[in-house]
Amino acid sequence: MTVLTIGKLADAGGVGVETVRYYQRRGLLDTPARADLYGGIRRYGEPDLRRLRFIRSAQSAGFTLEQIAELLDLDASDDRPRARELARERIAALDAKIAEMTRARDSLRKLARECSGGVAGPCPILAAFES
Repeated sequence: MTVLTIGKLADAGGVGVETVRYYQRRGLLDTPARADLYGGIRRYGEPDLRRLRFIRSAQSAGFTLEQIAELLDLDASDDRPRARELARERIAALDAKIAEMTRARDSLRKLARECSGGVAGPCPILAAFES
């Protein structure tokens, strides 16, 4: 069994020590007891690392910490319908964000074309941001 200090756990999970502590305060990660065997230093194992990586992956997918807490609870209860519902909600939010970003890109692309088309008058890009 792998035994990690909080620093090693953080490094292996790709986060800082304060992030691990924050997740602990939020109830997403357990805080192990101080072990006399290790001079009173808390030790973490593979399950802690898997959970930390799960949290980071779910965050990368855009889930909030509240949703991640629910997903972790769902994992323990094997509530697949609710997990699917959360995933579908996240997909809908991502689709909306993609549509918004596509509109922004298309508008900026149009302004860039207009800006390159002439030299007289104010720059269309700058004028668009002023109004």
